[in-house]
Amino acid sequence: MAESHLDAEPGPDPLAPFDYALPDHAIASHPPAVRDGGRLLALTGARSADRAVVDLPAYLSSGDVLVVNDTRVLHARLAASRTTGGRVELMLLGPGDGSSVEAMARPARRLKVGEALTLHRADGTVASGFSARIIERLDGGVFRVAFGPDPVAVMGALGEVPLPPYLRRAAEPHDRIRYQTIFAGEAGAVAAPTAGLHLTRALIEGLEQKGVEVVPVTLHVGAGTFRNLRPEDVRRGTLHPEMWRIPTGTAQAIERCRKRGGRVVAVGTTCTRTLESAALGDGQVRAGEGTTRLFIQPGYQFSVVDLLWTNLHLPRSSLLMLVCAFGGTQRVMTAYRHAVAEGYRFFSYGDAMLVSPSVDAQRPAVG
Repeated sequence: MAESHLDAEPGPDPLAPFDYALPDHAIASHPPAVRDGGRLLALTGARSADRAVVDLPAYLSSGDVLVVNDTRVLHARLAASRTTGGRVELMLLGPGDGSSVEAMARPARRLKVGEALTLHRADGTVASGFSARIIERLDGGVFRVAFGPDPVAVMGALGEVPLPPYLRRAAEPHDRIRYQTIFAGEAGAVAAPTAGLHLTRALIEGLEQKGVEVVPVTLHVGAGTFRNLRPEDVRRGTLHPEMWRIPTGTAQAIERCRKRGGRVVAVGTTCTRTLESAALGDGQVRAGEGTTRLFIQPGYQFSVVDLLWTNLHLPRSSLLMLVCAFGGTQRVMTAYRHAVAEGYRFFSYGDAMLVSPSVDAQRPAVG
């Protein structure tokens, strides 16, 4: 499998080619009225086409395999207070080890090791029977926090959906459903695999009736997704670690797909990174699990993914860099400028995009 890299340093700021202007009103603060009610920007040729999410089956064929991420988002955001009365927000970074878990804290500067925090319910009242104590200070505003009875129980009883900060609102009741995909299984992510949020049972049934096989992988999205990408991150060439798992049945489905000449269609950057992290070099993947730090940048040679279903991502992000690596930077960024001009909705609750490889840049659009 090829190492991720940039073909050449694009000047003093390696993130500059992946920047674009986006008005605040283009950020989708809420999901569409129905899951599959969004628009689709189809980049399957030299130019993009304006379609709808429900048009996805028109772009897939019998024999293709659609790979979805079945991670479930933890209710990882907790409200707490110090003995001084100061409010603290905790973002738990996983299910933990049974008694403690790493957590981002805001504000973090004055928190002390050994300090006990009072946990609160969503309505602001004190949550009796639950406890939290800072037991270790780590780097970057992250602490190890011990919880009673345990982190998973605390999140289940008190936690809120960890909406991305750019939504600029508190979680609402509908987010508990709409910020999970219909495939969500084992809890372990602190952010949703948002490309999958568009997919409904009806869409999946339509694809299966057409002869498309739908199979799962797992990648538990980590807290690094909330952190701004820095030029030094690009130069280092790795991302924050995230756990992945590929079932034997999924690996076998991809092997069958290759033999019959079908395409592997990744639902989102999370599935893409999972599949490419487990690539065997012949278009197939190994079953199993592991941890990936794979940072896919332009110049990366894809081994597994043939078609990418994704969302419209933040400027200067590793997610946008992955899409550009797959579809070609100029081609993708031109499509993004079109999406801005045409009023598409961006980010987690925004519209979808279907991207074919950069080699399709000279071909007429499909569909």
